Amino acid sequence: MSGIVTAVSSNGEHTFTKPNRDSITLLAGLGVEGDVHAGVTVKHRSRVAQDPTQPNLRQVHLIHEELFAELGAAGFKVMPGGLGENITTSGIELLGLPVGTLLRIGGDAVLEVTGLRNPCLQIDTFQEGLLKRVVGRDETGNVVRKAGIMSIVIEGGAVRPGDTIEAELPRGPFRPLGRV
Repeated sequence: MSGIVTAVSSNGEHTFTKPNRDSITLLAGLGVEGDVHAGVTVKHRSRVAQDPTQPNLRQVHLIHEELFAELGAAGFKVMPGGLGENITTSGIELLGLPVGTLLRIGGDAVLEVTGLRNPCLQIDTFQEGLLKRVVGRDETGNVVRKAGIMSIVIEGGAVRPGDTIEAELPRGPFRPLGRV
């Protein structure tokens, strides 16, 4: 499986959206250089309140650009970085990847997929009704989360729009993504 990076975003402050950048630098074991969510332990406010010593399994947030078209058809306007993601992708089915998938991006960077983003109510502050579009239920009643995936940085490096993404599936049994 392969895809492409269409945008990169970061922010050193806690805001819902992240401005687009020409490039971001991934730091092994930490996340995006200069991003508020970088670190060995959790940085998301709700998780820090629960237990600030938890490992940070949400160092880098990726969203598939195809979601923006789906949301646009429902009347929402969402652009890269708008949902707080660091890397916007195209052509790779992020939500279908198993836990432990390695994403090789550009020439050097390697991410390990840890799980699904579990969006909070802030998403409705960004655009009313958006939460119901990115978290819902399938025909059998199972929760479906579409707001991207989370990962940790295994190998650092620069990431830019236009970089290729190659997915390397883990050995062993397929473990579907759960919320992290």
